[in-house]
Amino acid sequence: MTSTPAFMDEPQARDEICRVGRSLFERGYVHATAGNISVRLADGYLITPTDACLGTLQPERLARLDAQGQQVAGDRASKTIALHRQIYEASASTAAPARCVIHTHSTHLVACSLQRENQWELLPPITPYFVMKVGHVPHIPYRRPGASEAADMVAEAITEHAAQGHPIRAVMLARLGPNVWHDTPAAAMATLEELEETARLWLLAQPTPLSDVAIEELRQQFGASW
Repeated sequence: MTSTPAFMDEPQARDEICRVGRSLFERGYVHATAGNISVRLADGYLITPTDACLGTLQPERLARLDAQGQQVAGDRASKTIALHRQIYEASASTAAPARCVIHTHSTHLVACSLQRENQWELLPPITPYFVMKVGHVPHIPYRRPGASEAADMVAEAITEHAAQGHPIRAVMLARLGPNVWHDTPAAAMATLEELEETARLWLLAQPTPLSDVAIEELRQQFGASW
């Protein structure tokens, strides 16, 4: 039985958000002021400020919100906090509860979305590590940035996949970018990296998916939840 991950302490979470944001920016996963990162604390949330560059975040300027989502300190919170809170709440009772959420506009993932806009699954299972480390990625139909309907659809996708025995760690907002979550900022970043690399491979080769037999072997040997 998987134990529920512990909440990060606030000073550590502030430092990790800034470290991960800088790493993502320097490696081109985000550009300009695109993207955001949040962490769920025991008594609230931290999230990157609105229109902040993830490459130049300062720990003391991160937005601090209480458990009800009301801002209590820091620069003005990103408008995506509503979506992040939906992810935290919807995933809380699943086998993949979120403690950190990362949103980017990663190039290869957005390109895949543009190519596969009518596909409910963003990507087929083309590599074993995509199956094991990421899993299913629902492709959420386009809504304007910050639209409440998108947040509702993300929550529904999390609930539906959990009910089917396939808890998810990522969704793709059509034409916008992925939202990826995990126990810590570092773990969420690693999941995002695997997802972006899979998108790049798909665009380069569009390979045949792994067979049902191969996927079952990953389930049996590594506990993959595909």
